[in-house]
Amino acid sequence: MTLRKQAEAIWSAGVAAVDSATLVRRAFLCDRTSITVASERLEVASIGRIVVVGAGKAGAGMAAGIESSLGSGLVESKVVGWVNVPSDCVRPLRKIHLHAARPAGLNEPTSDGVFGCQRILELVSSLNANDLCLVLISGGGSALLPAPVPGISLEDKLKVTRCLMQSGASIQELNTVRKRLSLVKGGGLLRAAKAGRMIALIISDVPGDPLDIIASGPTVCDTGTANDALAVLQKYAACTGHDSTVSDSVRKVLEEQTRNSDSRSVPSIDCRNCIIGNNQTALDAAASHARSLGFEVRNLGTNRQGIASEIGFELAETCLRSCQETMGQGLCFLGGGEPVVKLAATDLPRKGGRNQEVALAAGHRWANEDIRRFIVLSGGTDGEDGPTDAAGAFYDSVIQSNARERGLQPGNFLAINDSYTFFDQVGGLIKTGPTHTNVMDLQIALVSGDEK
Repeated sequence: MTLRKQAEAIWSAGVAAVDSATLVRRAFLCDRTSITVASERLEVASIGRIVVVGAGKAGAGMAAGIESSLGSGLVESKVVGWVNVPSDCVRPLRKIHLHAARPAGLNEPTSDGVFGCQRILELVSSLNANDLCLVLISGGGSALLPAPVPGISLEDKLKVTRCLMQSGASIQELNTVRKRLSLVKGGGLLRAAKAGRMIALIISDVPGDPLDIIASGPTVCDTGTANDALAVLQKYAACTGHDSTVSDSVRKVLEEQTRNSDSRSVPSIDCRNCIIGNNQTALDAAASHARSLGFEVRNLGTNRQGIASEIGFELAETCLRSCQETMGQGLCFLGGGEPVVKLAATDLPRKGGRNQEVALAAGHRWANEDIRRFIVLSGGTDGEDGPTDAAGAFYDSVIQSNARERGLQPGNFLAINDSYTFFDQVGGLIKTGPTHTNVMDLQIALVSGDEK
């Protein structure tokens, strides 16, 4: 098996371990008289309706897992549901409607998402004390659950989101702002629900699995404040030298929340929030597969954020430093997380994503090196990487040779964040389509034990 095939197999093993339908089925037990969800046993006879709502890139697989776990009898007699997903994840299910809340590859809220979110709020507010509400939350849920608070428009939220993302704001900072501008985030879904019991099954795409940050915490009471959101906006206005991150209406809403002491209604029910899969789940499976292929595994951790190009450079440097340590056994460096792309100022056309930038930065570091024993692969477990049709990319000696033959310098493309264009010409793009899961990214660097 070539080094490239080994890297692809290790990454694929990590993604397979967080298959959303499988994770849901593991959390469920169901027989004729009871349903056990994440070790909590509920009597079927005591349940009126089972309403399933949620949002995220894993939503389709999670919803299918729910229907499979409950069985056709319960699904037909008790289940109704609505889950917002990307358009390329829509498929027919028996009773849970999958709603196309945004186009594929566009990680932004849309009017279709607002419509779907309104339907979700209507469903949960129609419940009563005998009903069970199951909430399915996964990565991408923030953009798929847009419900602007009164006083601001969807365009206002879009402007804030775009500016923060382009300025390099972390997911924590981004969600701190988004949940203060939403009727559903920051515990809004919990406040709207009238069910007797609510249980949220969560596939985490955030380092450390903070419940209030994943999908901006629709089932978790907000611990942040409007002042926190204003501080994030002020920080990035200072970084960019202007205050275009916030419209007058957004500022007015946040300042009004501050004057009102951030008062929000107290939820009438509790919600049990259960993490059923995360980046560590994928990383452990990838490590196990790497060992089965004969590699010594060195775990770089799951909390790798920072700048994508810097992480790619570091992976390439690590391979170079470690090539004398193999002693006939290959080395596998594994990391997970969600770095950000720091956008360069340019008027030139460009296209790419953070994982492609990681791989391209590795190639730039290796520009004058013999890399026959090395490969760096970085891919989003959701099958998406920025506004592209790729999950990520890899860089190895074949890609290096192809680039040299075409006179293409990785550094020129890296300078303007044009990673997709580079890999599209020389190979190296990873294309999987939607994987129906999302636990951030997996980064793999291999050093072959073969010194030839």
